[in-house]
This record gives sequence, structure tokens and C-alpha cells, in this order.
Amino acid sequence: MHLLIKESPLQVIPSLAVQVGLNEAILLQQLHFRSLISTHVRDGHKWVYKTYDEWKNEEFPFWSVDTIKRAIRRLENSGYIISTASYNRTKMDKTKWYRIDYKMLQSQSGQDATSTTASSAREEVQNAPSLEGNMPLAITKKNKRIKKEPVENNLDVVSVIEYLNDKADKQFQPSSKATARLVHARFREGYTMADFKRVIDTKAKEWRDHPHWQKYLRPSTLFNATNFENYLEESRRTVSPESVPPKPLELDFSEGEA
Repeated sequence: MHLLIKESPLQVIPSLAVQVGLNEAILLQQLHFRSLISTHVRDGHKWVYKTYDEWKNEEFPFWSVDTIKRAIRRLENSGYIISTASYNRTKMDKTKWYRIDYKMLQSQSGQDATSTTASSAREEVQNAPSLEGNMPLAITKKNKRIKKEPVENNLDVVSVIEYLNDKADKQFQPSSKATARLVHARFREGYTMADFKRVIDTKAKEWRDHPHWQKYLRPSTLFNATNFENYLEESRRTVSPESVPPKPLELDFSEGEA
């Protein structure tokens, strides 16, 4: 029972995970929290500065550094976070400074942008315990769709697509209707998350570094009904080197010693 919550948990709103991806949502939420208590103000904005190793050791010990890099890169590329190294005292210092572009987040989600001034940050810190987990969903087409489907189903889609993005170094969005339909259909047929991971692992290993086939590491190919069954069966036939028994050592004494 020692693994049950006795420490401050990482929290994330499902609608944010659907919007930006599960890993990205967790990182974005933690960056928001660190921004609220940050004392590093530059050009009118509050910043958080960390190395990738510090992100891992201090915030996300359950992730690899590569996973953290990919999540940050996706958030940077999509415009949700702004990063810079220009505030470092020396050019040799490669520590990056991060802040959330709340206007970008507002435009994508329809929620009110969060002020980054010191006074509003203090108010948010004071109010956070009572507001956590009660924030209403924005009234958008995306969130209307979320209301129609169980949250668990959406998180299943997020988990599958995040795993695919991680293994194939892709940036597919779990909010895609076509992708969600494919994933939900396979789950309704009785397939499990472990089955999805086996298919993704098998094809990623085979196709990721191939200039022609790597483009087929996509939901429409992998999770198609016929393909999925075939790929899953292929994964079951794949024998890892560890499972192959060593070849018996054959000794030949007929020649004698040299």
C-alpha cells in the first residue's frame, strides 16, 4: 500500500491531454505550477529554467531524458511553450528557460489565458487547492465531443497514440476523429493495451529507420482491422534473441592437441 498517494501527485485535465498529448499535458501542467512559484522574471514574464537532467531528476523520474526532450520539442514546435537560452550568464551555459504561451493555449482551448504577473500568480497559488479538478471544460466542438464519450475511452486513445509517438518519433494527435474510431474499434473487439504496444513495438523496430516504410508507422495503417490482426500475429511469431536457447557446444577430440 506504500505506493498509494502520500506525496503531491502530478495532475492533468483529460481535455488538455486530448488537446496536446498525455506526456505534453503532464509537462505543461508541471511547468505551469513551477511558473506560479518562480522568482525569475525577465521581460515581464516569469520563467522556469532547467536542464533536461534536472527535469528528469526533479520532476519526472519515471521518464527517460529522451522522452522529456521529445515532449518539450513538441510543445515548442506547437507554440505552447517558449524557450530560450539568451538569459544565461555565459554562452557555455546550455540551460534553457521556459514559459507557457498562455495566449496560444487560450486560442486553442477557448479557456481564459492565465496572467503571468506576480499578483495574479499569487492569487492562483492561493486558490489552486479549491479549483484543482473542478475547472470547467471550454465550450468548443472538441469538448462537446469529449462529453459524448467516456473519459476513460479518450484516455485509452491518448495512451495508445502517445506510445506510438514515443516509439516511432511521430506527432500524431489523439484528438483526430479517424484515429479515435480506429483505436476504439480495436478495443471493442477485445484487444488490450498490451496488444497495441506489441503491434507498435514490432512495426517500429522493423520500419522506423527504413526510408520507405517508416511513413506507414501511422494509425490508419497499424490499427486498420485486418492489418492490426496480422501485425499482432506477426509479433507473436517474433522470437527475441533472449528466448533462443544457446546452441550446444560441440567438442571434437579426434584431432588431439595441436
